[in-house]
Amino acid sequence: MTLGIAPASLGDDDLRRELWHLYETRKETLLGGSESALRTHTERMLALEREFLHRFPAEGAPDPERTRAGRRKNAGQP
Repeated sequence: MTLGIAPASLGDDDLRRELWHLYETRKETLLGGSESALRTHTERMLALEREFLHRFPAEGAPDPERTRAGRRKNAGQP
């Protein structure tokens, strides 16, 4: 079964658009889709997310304030 165009073959704008569209349709698929639809949606979403993080690692890096070490540093703790 094919899940659309391979994420690596998408241009940057197309990759972003595909990923954001999947996020928009996630709740609908979760609540109203079949098990097969949810599985397919999840597989496609994960493939697009992996490609996104591969291309844009800085955008996927956690905000230092959201890590334990970052919060400790901000609070002046070791």
